Amino acid sequence: MFEIPEWPYSLDAPEASGVIRSYPEDFIVEEIPRVVPEGEGGHLWLWLEKRCANTDWVASELAKAARCPLRDVGYAGLKDRHAVTRQWFSVPLSDATADGLEKLEIEDVRILESQKHTRKLKRGTLNGNRFCLKIRDFKGDVAQTVQRLQQIRVTGVPNYFGPQRFGHNGRNIEQGFHLLKKRARLKRNKRGIYLSAIRSFLFNHVLAERVRRGDWNVMIDGDLAMLDGTQSIFPCEKADTDIEDRCRRLDIHPSGPMPGEAGTQPGGDVAEMEQRVLQNWPELTGVLVSQRVQASRRSLRLYPAEFVWEFEGKELELAFVLPPGAYATTVLREILLFSEAKRMSKRK
Repeated sequence: MFEIPEWPYSLDAPEASGVIRSYPEDFIVEEIPRVVPEGEGGHLWLWLEKRCANTDWVASELAKAARCPLRDVGYAGLKDRHAVTRQWFSVPLSDATADGLEKLEIEDVRILESQKHTRKLKRGTLNGNRFCLKIRDFKGDVAQTVQRLQQIRVTGVPNYFGPQRFGHNGRNIEQGFHLLKKRARLKRNKRGIYLSAIRSFLFNHVLAERVRRGDWNVMIDGDLAMLDGTQSIFPCEKADTDIEDRCRRLDIHPSGPMPGEAGTQPGGDVAEMEQRVLQNWPELTGVLVSQRVQASRRSLRLYPAEFVWEFEGKELELAFVLPPGAYATTVLREILLFSEAKRMSKRK
């Protein structure tokens, strides 16, 4: 019912190909924290490195060790499971657990640093993530691929939500729609997953239309401009030379809808285009409104900062920094056609 299409490319479909995640060390993600622990307080922050481990599973193991409810364990964001990832977690301290937490042993997890802090680490408290990726069995024209890489370094890529957002074959959208429509009782996190999948699906469709039009990375009359690195938006009734220059300098980005009720709306042709696309999915927008989800905006453009690459034989190594909520696979899909290496799931 809600099939995930092949979203259009900004540079046409790439011809090169390669394999990712042959080993966990081929996909390294390191969190860039917004807050660092101060050294005193009633919460212990742990800088962890996990290998092929689910973020929620690590949090549950920490909750057991700290003898606290799972909701009291803090982390800034979910990280890839099939990877090596480094991120902060926080657990509340007590007289019974304070001495043992810093020496805690969890399978496939290393404690790299520990510091006390006055508060629990909250979701979203990060500035971004640093990625180091290795693509093996590279096949294609190196010179043409370098041209694509250079172009992406200048213009960025369409800020699509990655396929993991939607579940296997878009299952989160299908299940979420039916359960939310009949107002089934859901756990808070499950409800959030379903609503996010639906909103992301609709956003991707609007972005896909802007990609087809060729104006996904430029400001046009009626756009809502988003300040780089923030969620702040302002209306752009007329895309004058100053606005265009700010967009080229990556100071602002055109934005698209994360649908719901209320929220600031674009004007002119942008408003007409977004409404026309969203009208194809009245049942989904209706569920969002019935669930009282507040509308918001998301940048249409994703810019990989500190973007570098290196070819060595049949391997391509990439490194870049992305803002919170962005997907490394969204950058990769514009570079080459990639497949994931077959692997055995260890757990979870």
